[in-house]
Amino acid sequence: MQNGRDTRVGTGQEADMDELIDQLVAQVGVNKEQASSAVSIILGFLKQSGPSDKVAELLGKMPGAESIETPSGGMGGMMGAMAAFGALQSAGLGMSEIQGVTRQLVAFAKQHAGDELVDEVVG
Repeated sequence: MQNGRDTRVGTGQEADMDELIDQLVAQVGVNKEQASSAVSIILGFLKQSGPSDKVAELLGKMPGAESIETPSGGMGGMMGAMAAFGALQSAGLGMSEIQGVTRQLVAFAKQHAGDELVDEVVG
Protein backbone atom coordinates (compact mmCIF):
# COMPACT_ATOMS: atom_id res chain seq x y z
CA MET A 1 0.00 0.00 0.00
CA GLN A 2 1.22 3.44 -0.85
CA ASN A 3 -0.72 6.57 0.06
CA GLY A 4 -3.72 4.35 0.80
CA ARG A 5 -3.63 2.77 -2.66
CA ASP A 6 -2.96 -0.86 -3.51
CA THR A 7 0.27 -1.09 -5.47
CA ARG A 8 0.24 -4.85 -6.14
CA VAL A 9 1.32 -5.86 -9.60
CA GLY A 10 -0.96 -8.21 -11.51
CA THR A 11 -3.30 -8.56 -14.42
CA GLY A 12 -5.76 -6.18 -12.84
CA GLN A 13 -8.75 -8.51 -12.86
CA GLU A 14 -7.46 -10.93 -10.26
CA ALA A 15 -6.07 -8.02 -8.25
CA ASP A 16 -9.52 -6.37 -8.17
CA MET A 17 -11.25 -9.51 -6.89
CA ASP A 18 -8.38 -10.07 -4.44
CA GLU A 19 -8.94 -6.48 -3.30
CA LEU A 20 -12.61 -7.24 -2.69
CA ILE A 21 -11.74 -10.41 -0.75
CA ASP A 22 -9.20 -8.45 1.33
CA GLN A 23 -11.84 -5.78 2.05
CA LEU A 24 -14.28 -8.44 3.21
CA VAL A 25 -11.67 -9.96 5.51
CA ALA A 26 -10.68 -6.58 6.97
CA GLN A 27 -14.09 -4.92 7.21
CA VAL A 28 -16.48 -7.79 7.84
CA GLY A 29 -14.19 -10.04 9.85
CA VAL A 30 -14.53 -13.24 7.82
CA ASN A 31 -11.56 -15.31 6.70
CA LYS A 32 -10.40 -15.50 3.07
CA GLU A 33 -12.10 -18.83 2.42
CA GLN A 34 -15.41 -17.53 3.77
CA ALA A 35 -15.08 -14.32 1.76
CA SER A 36 -14.33 -16.21 -1.46
CA SER A 37 -17.23 -18.60 -0.86
CA ALA A 38 -19.60 -15.75 -0.11
CA VAL A 39 -18.71 -13.87 -3.29
CA SER A 40 -19.15 -17.05 -5.33
CA ILE A 41 -22.53 -17.83 -3.74
CA ILE A 42 -23.89 -14.30 -4.14
CA LEU A 43 -22.72 -13.98 -7.75
CA GLY A 44 -24.19 -17.42 -8.47
CA PHE A 45 -27.52 -16.33 -7.02
CA LEU A 46 -27.49 -13.19 -9.17
CA LYS A 47 -26.66 -15.21 -12.30
CA GLN A 48 -29.59 -17.53 -11.68
CA SER A 49 -32.22 -15.11 -10.44
CA GLY A 50 -31.36 -11.73 -11.92
CA PRO A 51 -32.12 -10.41 -15.40
CA SER A 52 -29.53 -12.32 -17.47
CA ASP A 53 -28.60 -9.42 -19.76
CA LYS A 54 -28.11 -7.01 -16.86
CA VAL A 55 -26.23 -9.57 -14.75
CA ALA A 56 -23.90 -10.32 -17.67
CA GLU A 57 -23.29 -6.58 -18.15
CA LEU A 58 -22.65 -6.15 -14.41
CA LEU A 59 -20.20 -9.06 -14.24
CA GLY A 60 -18.42 -7.72 -17.31
CA LYS A 61 -17.81 -4.44 -15.49
CA MET A 62 -16.58 -6.05 -12.28
CA PRO A 63 -13.01 -7.05 -13.10
CA GLY A 64 -12.45 -10.73 -12.41
CA ALA A 65 -16.08 -11.53 -11.57
CA GLU A 66 -16.71 -13.53 -14.73
CA SER A 67 -13.87 -15.91 -13.87
CA ILE A 68 -15.26 -16.80 -10.43
CA GLU A 69 -16.79 -20.25 -10.31
CA THR A 70 -20.33 -20.06 -9.03
CA PRO A 71 -22.70 -22.77 -7.81
CA SER A 72 -25.24 -23.93 -10.36
CA GLY A 73 -28.85 -24.95 -10.03
CA GLY A 74 -31.48 -24.26 -7.42
CA MET A 75 -30.77 -20.62 -6.65
CA GLY A 76 -33.32 -18.78 -8.78
CA GLY A 77 -36.31 -16.90 -7.37
CA MET A 78 -37.41 -16.82 -3.73
CA MET A 79 -36.40 -20.41 -3.08
CA GLY A 80 -33.05 -19.49 -4.56
CA ALA A 81 -32.69 -16.68 -2.06
CA MET A 82 -33.26 -19.18 0.74
CA ALA A 83 -30.78 -21.62 -0.86
CA ALA A 84 -28.19 -18.84 -1.15
CA PHE A 85 -28.78 -17.84 2.47
CA GLY A 86 -28.38 -21.47 3.54
CA ALA A 87 -25.18 -21.79 1.50
CA LEU A 88 -23.78 -18.64 3.12
CA GLN A 89 -24.58 -20.03 6.55
CA SER A 90 -22.98 -23.36 5.60
CA ALA A 91 -19.86 -21.41 4.62
CA GLY A 92 -19.70 -20.27 8.24
CA LEU A 93 -21.23 -16.81 7.99
CA GLY A 94 -23.70 -15.47 10.54
CA MET A 95 -26.43 -12.96 9.81
CA SER A 96 -24.29 -9.87 10.50
CA GLU A 97 -21.47 -11.25 8.34
CA ILE A 98 -23.89 -12.03 5.50
CA GLN A 99 -25.19 -8.46 5.69
CA GLY A 100 -21.66 -7.04 5.81
CA VAL A 101 -20.47 -9.12 2.85
CA THR A 102 -23.54 -8.17 0.84
CA ARG A 103 -23.07 -4.44 1.56
CA GLN A 104 -19.40 -4.56 0.60
CA LEU A 105 -20.10 -6.55 -2.58
CA VAL A 106 -22.81 -4.09 -3.63
CA ALA A 107 -20.47 -1.14 -2.94
CA PHE A 108 -17.72 -2.85 -4.97
CA ALA A 109 -20.17 -3.47 -7.83
CA LYS A 110 -21.36 0.14 -7.78
CA GLN A 111 -17.77 1.37 -7.81
CA HIS A 112 -17.10 -0.58 -11.01
CA ALA A 113 -20.49 -0.64 -12.75
CA GLY A 114 -22.38 2.35 -11.41
CA ASP A 115 -25.45 2.73 -9.23
CA GLU A 116 -28.05 2.42 -11.98
CA LEU A 117 -26.93 -0.96 -13.31
CA VAL A 118 -26.45 -2.43 -9.83
CA ASP A 119 -29.89 -1.20 -8.76
CA GLU A 120 -31.42 -2.82 -11.87
CA VAL A 121 -29.83 -6.15 -10.96
CA VAL A 122 -30.44 -6.21 -7.21
CA GLY A 123 -33.54 -4.00 -7.03
